[in-house]
Amino acid sequence: MNREEILNRIALIDGELKRRRAESGELDKYNKGRKKHKKQLAFHKCKKRNRWVFGGNRSGKTECGAVEAIWILRGVHPYRKNRKDVFGWAVSLSQQVQRDVAQSKILKYLPKSWIADITMLSGRKDAPASGIIDQIKIKNVFGGISTLGFKSCDQGREKFQGSSLDFVWLDEEPPKDVYEECLMRVMDKRGDIFGTMTPLKGETFIYNEIYLNRRKNPEVWCEFMSWEDNPYLSKKEIGMLSQSMDAASLDSRRYGKFTRGAGLVYPEFDSAVHVIPPFPVPREWQDVISIDPGLNNPLSAHWYAVDWDGNVYVVAEHFAAGMDIDGHARCIKEISERLGWKTDGRGRICALIDSAANQRTLASVKSVSELFGEKGILVNSNVNKDVFAGICRVKEYLKRGNGKPDIYVFDTCVNMIAEFTGYFWADGDSPVKRDDHCMDELRYYIMNRPRPAERENAESAVYADKMRRIRRLKPRSGKS
Repeated sequence: MNREEILNRIALIDGELKRRRAESGELDKYNKGRKKHKKQLAFHKCKKRNRWVFGGNRSGKTECGAVEAIWILRGVHPYRKNRKDVFGWAVSLSQQVQRDVAQSKILKYLPKSWIADITMLSGRKDAPASGIIDQIKIKNVFGGISTLGFKSCDQGREKFQGSSLDFVWLDEEPPKDVYEECLMRVMDKRGDIFGTMTPLKGETFIYNEIYLNRRKNPEVWCEFMSWEDNPYLSKKEIGMLSQSMDAASLDSRRYGKFTRGAGLVYPEFDSAVHVIPPFPVPREWQDVISIDPGLNNPLSAHWYAVDWDGNVYVVAEHFAAGMDIDGHARCIKEISERLGWKTDGRGRICALIDSAANQRTLASVKSVSELFGEKGILVNSNVNKDVFAGICRVKEYLKRGNGKPDIYVFDTCVNMIAEFTGYFWADGDSPVKRDDHCMDELRYYIMNRPRPAERENAESAVYADKMRRIRRLKPRSGKS
């Protein structure tokens, strides 16, 4: 092959690439170029089978749901195993919402040349945007035809029965019975559920089953998208939208956060910011354990560390109910040994504890504090239990004036994370007294005013000799 033939082939390839890009239209522009929506990419890359994006309005959540569906149907998903003849649903709250949102986004990103056929419930298929689509048939790159069916929650659960699906995209929060029926539809094929929603309904079943993941389902994943995460929204536009809403509306419509009438105690807590993967903690950072005691009720204990800049890290947890002091002490020692946790001069583990641990009951001649002491855990019950002051101080650590947090929680501390997201105000200035054991001992620790770690610099032989000589000279200089 001579040089001219090579150049002609390169030109043909370039022409084909340009044609394909032109054919792909808006889909080819999605998350391309200098600006990238990082949280959209995180959603697409996640391999979990039950994925959710909780996003504010105009955060980019619906776009990633539509593109995910098209990639799967076409067989061109860049991060997943592709297959032919895919069958999926796009589920909206009503047919009108379907037409205006999910259907509109699908038609925006789906190239016309990929469409094999459209079946309409109303309107004309040569002008599908103005009608209600029943199904879209899409040409799959592996051969065969994939199908996207549109469903609306107002049809009722019965309309969701029977089909075996590869995926369901839920655009906005469905009723619980519809959600459960959709789970059944993907079971046979081990398919996916993915949802994109603004949590305007507050603390619903989605809050418990997905956000809190109370069932500890390993296939559940969620992400929050705010206006700031969308690189295509200008700061001026964000400012104008913010000024037009009250604080409660901003939580859901700007940050995609769940809200409740009484309000979260710590709305500042953001799992995307404050929850981090574990890492080896330097010994100098190790500070103290904090304990909220319980026998029938859960005992909560967490290991706290502080870095050289004063940032607090919650690095491990012990959380258990129905266990005696011997059992709790054994668990605390095992975790401490695994962490290589420091002890005092007598080999005891040091901890803060609720002052109620000093009380003796008729059932025991010794207090909880004394029983822990006998097991080698030296507890300090001199803690500040002022609830309101403690909450204010924790809030300061969650979000300083510079916008950066001063507290981070390892993602293995699942009970503390769950309490952060489920800790609500009651009437007045007190939180609801329920599921608050981690929150109580966190306050004890933060009110103990953690100090930055001190660096342990190993002395060289030359430095040590120099200091010995200085010490010898000091008494002489004092006599002169």
